[in-house]
Amino acid sequence: MATAKKTPAAKKSAPVKSAAPAKKAASGPVTLKPIKTAFNKSTLQAHLAEAAGVEPKAVKAVMAALEATMVASLNKKGLGEFTLPGLLKVVSVAIPAKKKRRGIDPFTKVEREFAAKPATVRVKVRSLKKLKDAAL
Repeated sequence: MATAKKTPAAKKSAPVKSAAPAKKAASGPVTLKPIKTAFNKSTLQAHLAEAAGVEPKAVKAVMAALEATMVASLNKKGLGEFTLPGLLKVVSVAIPAKKKRRGIDPFTKVEREFAAKPATVRVKVRSLKKLKDAAL
């Protein structure tokens, strides 16, 4: 294995400045310009890290914890609802099974048999005040 030799003609670069200390997050609500692009997971994490002035690794950890908390709250044995204060309320609703029945088809006006449907669980998301006010 050959080692690379330094050449005397190599230029010395200017001293590298250390990164500026991260800005402290404001204690009040953060006001941002309107965003006109959709976020995927990684771009959202980068945006939040920049807006809050924290490391992207910390944002990833917080998002993972939020996801785990939501899943645990909506779990079958959990509370069945999760609220992100001021923004969203997520509720799981149990829909009971429906038996097979005879009825009139609303489109053809002919009597027919409607198939049975199994019991299901639906997740409903409701926007709260801050989110509604932002949409106006």
